[in-house]
Amino acid sequence: MKIRPLTVEGAYEVSPVQHTDTRGTFLEWYRFDALAAAVGHPLELAQANMSVSARDVVRGIHFADVPPGQAKYVVCVSGAVLDVVVDLRTGSPTYGQWESVRLDDVDRRAVYLTEGLGHGFCAMSDRATVVYLCSTTYRPGHEHAVHPMDPELGIAWPTATPLLSAKDAAAPSLAQARVSGLLPEYDTCRTYRGSAGRT
Repeated sequence: MKIRPLTVEGAYEVSPVQHTDTRGTFLEWYRFDALAAAVGHPLELAQANMSVSARDVVRGIHFADVPPGQAKYVVCVSGAVLDVVVDLRTGSPTYGQWESVRLDDVDRRAVYLTEGLGHGFCAMSDRATVVYLCSTTYRPGHEHAVHPMDPELGIAWPTATPLLSAKDAAAPSLAQARVSGLLPEYDTCRTYRGSAGRT
Protein backbone atom coordinates (compact mmCIF):
# COMPACT_ATOMS: atom_id res chain seq x y z
CA MET A 1 0.00 0.00 0.00
CA LYS A 2 1.42 3.36 -1.04
CA ILE A 3 0.18 6.48 0.75
CA ARG A 4 1.18 9.92 -0.50
CA PRO A 5 0.16 13.37 0.71
CA LEU A 6 -1.84 15.59 -1.63
CA THR A 7 -1.13 19.31 -2.01
CA VAL A 8 -3.97 20.11 0.42
CA GLU A 9 -2.56 19.55 3.90
CA GLY A 10 -4.35 16.71 5.68
CA ALA A 11 -5.39 14.87 2.50
CA TYR A 12 -3.76 11.70 1.18
CA GLU A 13 -4.05 9.37 -1.80
CA VAL A 14 -3.88 5.66 -1.00
CA SER A 15 -2.87 3.18 -3.72
CA PRO A 16 -3.32 -0.49 -2.76
CA VAL A 17 -1.32 -3.44 -4.04
CA GLN A 18 -3.61 -5.68 -6.09
CA HIS A 19 -3.02 -9.43 -6.36
CA THR A 20 -4.62 -10.77 -9.52
CA ASP A 21 -4.80 -14.28 -10.96
CA THR A 22 -7.26 -16.34 -12.99
CA ARG A 23 -9.75 -16.30 -10.09
CA GLY A 24 -9.90 -12.51 -9.83
CA THR A 25 -8.30 -9.90 -7.59
CA PHE A 26 -7.55 -9.48 -3.89
CA LEU A 27 -6.40 -6.29 -2.16
CA GLU A 28 -6.31 -4.56 1.20
CA TRP A 29 -8.35 -1.40 0.57
CA TYR A 30 -7.91 -0.11 4.13
CA ARG A 31 -5.14 -0.70 6.66
CA PHE A 32 -5.50 0.92 10.10
CA ASP A 33 -1.78 0.73 10.87
CA ALA A 34 -0.51 1.92 7.49
CA LEU A 35 -2.84 4.92 7.42
CA ALA A 36 -2.03 5.87 11.04
CA ALA A 37 1.71 5.71 10.31
CA ALA A 38 1.32 7.94 7.25
CA VAL A 39 -1.02 10.60 8.67
CA GLY A 40 0.24 10.60 12.26
CA HIS A 41 -2.93 9.43 14.03
CA PRO A 42 -5.48 6.63 13.77
CA LEU A 43 -8.77 7.00 11.93
CA GLU A 44 -11.40 6.25 14.56
CA LEU A 45 -14.28 4.58 12.74
CA ALA A 46 -17.79 5.58 13.81
CA GLN A 47 -19.90 5.28 10.66
CA ALA A 48 -19.75 3.79 7.16
CA ASN A 49 -21.68 5.36 4.29
CA MET A 50 -22.43 4.26 0.74
CA SER A 51 -23.80 6.29 -2.15
CA VAL A 52 -24.78 5.18 -5.64
CA SER A 53 -24.76 7.92 -8.27
CA ALA A 54 -25.72 8.22 -11.91
CA ARG A 55 -23.33 9.72 -14.46
CA ASP A 56 -22.75 13.49 -14.04
CA VAL A 57 -24.03 13.56 -10.45
CA VAL A 58 -21.93 15.95 -8.37
CA ARG A 59 -22.09 15.53 -4.59
CA GLY A 60 -20.54 18.15 -2.30
CA ILE A 61 -18.70 20.15 -1.32
CA HIS A 62 -19.55 18.83 2.17
CA PHE A 63 -17.90 19.46 5.53
CA ALA A 64 -18.69 19.32 9.25
CA ASP A 65 -18.19 21.63 12.23
CA VAL A 66 -14.89 21.21 14.07
CA PRO A 67 -14.88 19.96 16.72
CA PRO A 68 -15.43 17.14 16.17
CA GLY A 69 -15.48 17.38 12.37
CA GLN A 70 -15.52 14.26 10.27
CA ALA A 71 -12.42 12.64 8.81
CA LYS A 72 -13.20 10.38 5.83
CA TYR A 73 -11.61 7.48 3.97
CA VAL A 74 -13.25 7.28 0.54
CA VAL A 75 -13.14 4.55 -2.10
CA CYS A 76 -15.14 3.89 -5.28
CA VAL A 77 -16.03 0.20 -5.27
CA SER A 78 -17.88 0.23 -8.60
CA GLY A 79 -17.58 2.59 -11.57
CA ALA A 80 -15.52 5.77 -11.50
CA VAL A 81 -15.61 9.21 -9.87
CA LEU A 82 -13.45 12.29 -9.78
CA ASP A 83 -12.97 12.78 -6.05
CA VAL A 84 -12.24 16.34 -4.89
CA VAL A 85 -10.77 17.62 -1.61
CA VAL A 86 -11.09 21.35 -0.86
CA ASP A 87 -9.30 23.23 1.90
CA LEU A 88 -12.10 25.19 3.61
CA ARG A 89 -10.10 25.98 6.78
CA THR A 90 -9.75 29.73 7.19
CA GLY A 91 -6.15 30.64 7.96
CA SER A 92 -4.76 27.54 6.25
CA PRO A 93 -1.77 28.00 3.91
CA THR A 94 -3.79 26.19 1.22
CA TYR A 95 -7.19 27.80 1.98
CA GLY A 96 -9.48 27.70 -1.06
CA GLN A 97 -7.28 25.25 -2.95
CA TRP A 98 -8.48 21.88 -4.18
CA GLU A 99 -7.03 18.68 -5.56
CA SER A 100 -8.70 15.80 -7.34
CA VAL A 101 -8.02 12.07 -7.59
CA ARG A 102 -9.74 9.61 -9.92
CA LEU A 103 -11.22 6.78 -7.87
CA ASP A 104 -12.42 3.73 -9.76
CA ASP A 105 -12.82 -0.05 -9.74
CA VAL A 106 -9.62 -0.56 -11.75
CA ASP A 107 -6.81 1.12 -9.78
CA ARG A 108 -8.92 1.05 -6.58
CA ARG A 109 -7.23 4.08 -5.05
CA ALA A 110 -8.70 5.73 -1.94
CA VAL A 111 -8.57 9.24 -0.51
CA TYR A 112 -8.20 10.14 3.16
CA LEU A 113 -9.13 13.64 4.33
CA THR A 114 -8.81 15.04 7.82
CA GLU A 115 -11.35 17.03 9.82
CA GLY A 116 -12.12 20.50 8.42
CA LEU A 117 -11.57 19.69 4.75
CA GLY A 118 -14.38 19.78 2.22
CA HIS A 119 -15.21 16.76 0.08
CA GLY A 120 -17.12 16.11 -3.11
CA PHE A 121 -17.10 13.96 -6.22
CA CYS A 122 -18.52 13.65 -9.72
CA ALA A 123 -19.70 10.32 -11.13
CA MET A 124 -17.87 9.53 -14.38
CA SER A 125 -19.57 6.21 -15.14
CA ASP A 126 -23.21 5.29 -15.73
CA ARG A 127 -23.33 4.14 -12.09
CA ALA A 128 -20.72 4.80 -9.42
CA THR A 129 -20.77 3.34 -5.92
CA VAL A 130 -18.72 5.23 -3.34
CA VAL A 131 -18.03 3.99 0.20
CA TYR A 132 -16.90 6.27 3.04
CA LEU A 133 -15.43 5.30 6.40
CA CYS A 134 -16.12 8.20 8.78
CA SER A 135 -14.57 9.21 12.12
CA THR A 136 -17.85 10.51 13.56
CA THR A 137 -21.54 9.92 13.04
CA TYR A 138 -23.82 12.25 11.11
CA ARG A 139 -24.85 15.25 13.23
CA PRO A 140 -27.86 17.17 11.88
CA GLY A 141 -27.30 20.91 12.09
CA HIS A 142 -23.51 20.50 12.12
CA GLU A 143 -23.07 19.38 8.50
CA HIS A 144 -22.66 22.04 5.80
CA ALA A 145 -21.89 22.53 2.14
CA VAL A 146 -20.21 24.99 -0.19
CA HIS A 147 -21.55 25.26 -3.73
CA PRO A 148 -19.54 22.90 -5.93
CA MET A 149 -19.79 25.21 -8.96
CA ASP A 150 -18.51 28.28 -7.12
CA PRO A 151 -16.30 30.12 -9.65
CA GLU A 152 -13.97 31.21 -6.86
CA LEU A 153 -13.08 27.57 -6.29
CA GLY A 154 -12.93 26.87 -10.02
CA ILE A 155 -13.15 23.10 -9.68
CA ALA A 156 -12.67 21.38 -13.05
CA TRP A 157 -15.56 18.93 -12.85
CA PRO A 158 -15.58 16.38 -15.70
CA THR A 159 -19.12 17.19 -16.84
CA ALA A 160 -20.86 20.00 -18.69
CA THR A 161 -24.22 19.04 -17.17
CA PRO A 162 -23.76 18.52 -13.42
CA LEU A 163 -26.68 17.01 -11.52
CA LEU A 164 -26.94 18.46 -8.01
CA SER A 165 -29.21 17.77 -5.07
CA ALA A 166 -31.52 20.62 -4.04
CA LYS A 167 -29.40 21.07 -0.91
CA ASP A 168 -26.12 21.33 -2.81
CA ALA A 169 -27.66 23.63 -5.45
CA ALA A 170 -28.73 26.01 -2.65
CA ALA A 171 -25.37 25.90 -0.85
CA PRO A 172 -23.53 29.19 -0.31
CA SER A 173 -20.41 30.20 -2.16
CA LEU A 174 -17.06 29.96 -0.40
CA ALA A 175 -17.13 33.71 0.29
CA GLN A 176 -20.68 33.59 1.66
CA ALA A 177 -19.83 30.62 3.89
CA ARG A 178 -16.80 32.46 5.24
CA VAL A 179 -18.70 35.69 5.96
CA SER A 180 -21.45 33.77 7.75
CA GLY A 181 -18.89 31.99 9.97
CA LEU A 182 -19.66 28.49 8.68
CA LEU A 183 -16.12 27.53 7.75
CA PRO A 184 -13.79 25.75 10.17
CA GLU A 185 -10.67 27.55 11.36
CA TYR A 186 -7.27 26.06 10.58
CA ASP A 187 -5.89 26.58 14.09
CA THR A 188 -9.01 25.07 15.68
CA CYS A 189 -8.66 22.00 13.47
CA ARG A 190 -4.99 21.57 14.37
CA THR A 191 -5.69 22.08 18.08
CA TYR A 192 -8.52 19.56 17.99
CA ARG A 193 -6.34 16.92 16.37
CA GLY A 194 -3.60 17.59 18.92
CA SER A 195 -5.96 17.48 21.92
CA ALA A 196 -7.25 14.10 20.75
CA GLY A 197 -3.73 12.70 21.02
CA ARG A 198 -2.97 13.33 17.37
CA THR A 199 -0.22 15.21 15.60
